[in-house]
Amino acid sequence: MATTMGIEAAAQKLLNPDGDEFDVSLLDDVVTAAYSPSDPNRAMANKALMALQEAPDVWTKADAILERAQNPQSRFFGLQVLDDAIRTRWKVLPSEQRNGIKNYVVAKVIQVSSDAALANNEKVFLSKLNLTLVQILKQEWPHNWPSFIPDLVGSSKTSEVLCENNMQILKLLSEEIFDFSRDQMVTQKVKKMKESLNSEFAAIYHLCEFILDHSHRPSLLRVTLQTLQRFLTWIPLGFIFQTNLVDTLLNKFFPEPMFRNDTLDCLTEIGSLADLEPEYDPTFRKLFSGFLARLGNIFSPETDLAQPFESGSEDDCVFIQRLALFLTGFLKAHLKALETPDTQQSLIAGLFYLVRVSEVDEVEIFRICLEAWHMLAYDLYQTENEFKRPGSMTSVLNLGSNCGSNSAASRKYMYGPVLTGVRQVMIAKMAKPEEVLIVEDENGDIVRETTKDTDVIAQYRAMRETLVYLTHLNCDDTESIMLSKLTAQVNGTEWSWNNLNTLCWAIGSISGAMTEDEEKRFLVTVIKDLLGLCEQKRGKDNKAVVASNIMYVVGQYPRFLKAHWKFLKTVVNKLFEFMHEVHPGVQDMACDTFLKIATKCRRKFVTLQTDERVPFISELVDTMPSIISDLEPHQVQAFYEAVGCMLSDKGPAVTVDRAELLEKLMEMPNSRWKLIMEQANTSVESLVEPNTIKEIIKILKTNNKTCGSIGSIYANQLQTFFMDVLNVYKAYSERISATIAQHGPGATQLSLVRTMRSAKKEVLRLLIVFIEKSGPPEADPQAVAQGFIPPVLDPILGDYQRNIPNSRDPEVLTLFTTVVEKLKSHILSDVPRIMDAVFECTLHMITVNFEDYPEHRIRFFEFIRAVNSHCFQALFNIPVEHQKLVVDSVVWAMKHTERNISDTGLNILHELLQNVGKTPNIAQGFYQQYLLALIQDVFAVMTDRLHKSGFKMHATLLRYMFHLVQKNQVTVPLFDPPNSPLGQTNPAFLRDHISNLLIQSFPNLTRSQVSKFVDGMFDLKMDLPTFKTHLRDFLIQLKEFSVEDNSGLYGEEREAQKRQQAEAQEAHRSAVPGLLKPSEIIDEDL
Repeated sequence: MATTMGIEAAAQKLLNPDGDEFDVSLLDDVVTAAYSPSDPNRAMANKALMALQEAPDVWTKADAILERAQNPQSRFFGLQVLDDAIRTRWKVLPSEQRNGIKNYVVAKVIQVSSDAALANNEKVFLSKLNLTLVQILKQEWPHNWPSFIPDLVGSSKTSEVLCENNMQILKLLSEEIFDFSRDQMVTQKVKKMKESLNSEFAAIYHLCEFILDHSHRPSLLRVTLQTLQRFLTWIPLGFIFQTNLVDTLLNKFFPEPMFRNDTLDCLTEIGSLADLEPEYDPTFRKLFSGFLARLGNIFSPETDLAQPFESGSEDDCVFIQRLALFLTGFLKAHLKALETPDTQQSLIAGLFYLVRVSEVDEVEIFRICLEAWHMLAYDLYQTENEFKRPGSMTSVLNLGSNCGSNSAASRKYMYGPVLTGVRQVMIAKMAKPEEVLIVEDENGDIVRETTKDTDVIAQYRAMRETLVYLTHLNCDDTESIMLSKLTAQVNGTEWSWNNLNTLCWAIGSISGAMTEDEEKRFLVTVIKDLLGLCEQKRGKDNKAVVASNIMYVVGQYPRFLKAHWKFLKTVVNKLFEFMHEVHPGVQDMACDTFLKIATKCRRKFVTLQTDERVPFISELVDTMPSIISDLEPHQVQAFYEAVGCMLSDKGPAVTVDRAELLEKLMEMPNSRWKLIMEQANTSVESLVEPNTIKEIIKILKTNNKTCGSIGSIYANQLQTFFMDVLNVYKAYSERISATIAQHGPGATQLSLVRTMRSAKKEVLRLLIVFIEKSGPPEADPQAVAQGFIPPVLDPILGDYQRNIPNSRDPEVLTLFTTVVEKLKSHILSDVPRIMDAVFECTLHMITVNFEDYPEHRIRFFEFIRAVNSHCFQALFNIPVEHQKLVVDSVVWAMKHTERNISDTGLNILHELLQNVGKTPNIAQGFYQQYLLALIQDVFAVMTDRLHKSGFKMHATLLRYMFHLVQKNQVTVPLFDPPNSPLGQTNPAFLRDHISNLLIQSFPNLTRSQVSKFVDGMFDLKMDLPTFKTHLRDFLIQLKEFSVEDNSGLYGEEREAQKRQQAEAQEAHRSAVPGLLKPSEIIDEDL
């Protein structure tokens, strides 16, 4: 092997050969070194190959490399450089060189593919060579190579070996044009190639037909079937339905195991052809019946496929997957066409086959089948529902209603046996819902789930919807299957974690799909059996699985629990038991389920129930210390949130003293807080002990959760320690400032400083939530503005202003945004003080670039927007230089490359202009100082090609400002009167100014184009949609935009379409009982 110096020298010689001679053996040496893992010169050899690949003329040596190279990798290198030249330089090569490459590649393909032994030995090389030929075809065919298809078809009849490779080339060509062309060829070129392939397809088809009829070579027949499958998606229908193709596929090739899978692929493409004329329906019926007859010779609809799939060959597994694709594709495209007396039996048999395929233990196959079951269940539900709906046509005109309802009933009856099978499969294979936290890992252990699987969540949603429709179609059947499976769990005949899990997930998923009476009858049995199973099972893992399922099921049926107090009480007490179970995930799930039940059934806990001495909440707060004794801090916080949720109910039926219960509820955190404060009074140093800070954070988080769920009555609790909280905030602020002064800005990364900052953030979060939830009678806006704002100004605002940028908390901006949004005019007089503290110092942080301090950035602009919306007058009670900074900051936001910030800036500007327009005493001064610059800034942002998503607001703003001027609502001059012609007006000035600006900025525009555009800008008759079209047309004319993707300019229309689809989907989900989860339903009575 060559030394390092040898490799370097070899590389130099290859890059600069003597004369015309290219030393291929030298290339072999370099390639061998590059592909040898143990060669010390490998890195050097790789570098040499990369340099050689980039050399401009190396492609001219490709033929020498391909002919003389001994190392196979050298030949692939030769093909690679040839490919690169074809892709990147083809258009600039002289025609004789292009023809030379073309002729050489064709000759090489023919040479290798004409000899069976050579083609077999060089299989990989030949496939790469075919790809190179297709690259040439993409450049040359059809315009410069019109004879390609006739030549290919003609040569195919000379040799079966050659013909086999020609089929591969046709397959690749079809894939390149119809599947992969979007990103690689311009639309016109693709269109031209498709037209050529279409017009010449007769010759290709006759070749395929000839091979299928006459060849006995298996490999040729298989590649012909594969090629045909690629063409079936786009060829004219006559080739499929007016020839013997379907008959040949079905009767000659499908029965043969060797060709079965490729044939099934072809039949799937044909069977999935949708939206055709009704005249084709009989053909599809015949195809389906014929297919099932042939399939019946392989196995019957009663055959259990799970075991054969598990132990079968790879071809068997592929066959079952392709059978799933065929049946689902066919049924989705032609279900209605198959619902005739002649084909009804075949249809039901086909569906039974699909049930068998669905039972196979392979998730991808099941997801294919699930699509068909969802479609069928939805379709049958819609049909039945049409005739039940009071306003439907058939029930208004009695005439024919019996016939309509009979047809709906008979349709449901026809599918009945199949749907029972589908219900069995759905229940046995139910995917895991998001709410379940306890799972079985790959080792068979029961553990807490750590990550969410989005595929499983999507599968669960589809299965849940399918099962809801199936329950509506026959509630008794669903119930019967579920209860018999539950019995098999209780008596142990089918006991397993997986069986119990899927059954309970299925039971939980149909919540709301039954009537209340049906639900009661069903759930009484389910909950009793599950509670009994929990007592019966031994072993921590078994108990954890049963507990998880009990919690999931009860959490899904709040309607039942609300109506049955004894069950509700039993379930909640069971949850309290589970809160002492230390198995991973059980306590989390118990707290989550308790919170869910507390949210949905809150009134039952705060009102006196039958046979109870006091409302449940009174007993709960008394026994709380023992209930939560084994919980982690985050679980305790969820528990407090749940109890706060109960206490938030202040309906007329609630007679408990909510304030007294809140005081009792908070006794534990309040006593811990009091102890910490007593220690701090003795020594402030105790506050900065790491353990004390962590305890303070826990107490604040508990208060935060309670405040968020209980609402404005939390004011009673906040009053007890409000000043303490501010003092703690102040103490930590001073300690952080002192540490930074001593150790420099890097001190913000010290562990103690980070922990103190966390405590400060928790204070801010608590205050944010309190303000959000404040309201009469306990926390009236006026009272909050007077009692809350003055004490927080210095500890929080002063600290923010004085601190270095890295230790300013963005939550301060969120807090005062919330204050402005919630208290509105009540804090008008405090806004200048707030702005003085946060405005300038934050602006300095975020205007250095577009990247630093992202959280401060968006929250700062949200604060400006809140002030503009709710305390607009205050913006003009601040110093004039600050007013200018406000406008500058809005323009800065508008120019931001982050979409959410630029959108916020545009919205602020729009609201600011509207507010200015409603305030005559400041309007004219504002227009004179800022209007012209704002018009220019909006134009600049709109034409910079980085902000296309904001186009709707750009148009809205420009229309508003131009129309202001055109309507003469701007009475002060926008121009400089001494230097302007006599009689100059604002509209005339603005027209000239904008015209000149556009001509200078976009030299490719003519004056007439600009003039026409500017005239439109001043046209008062233009509504916003017309104005947007006018602007859009102008932008697309610009040279800078014409070569780009301008879909962003149509973003508003796309978003509106998506919104309409989402609304229609939501309306449908709301109309079908059970499709909305209980957590998604808003309770009117609470």
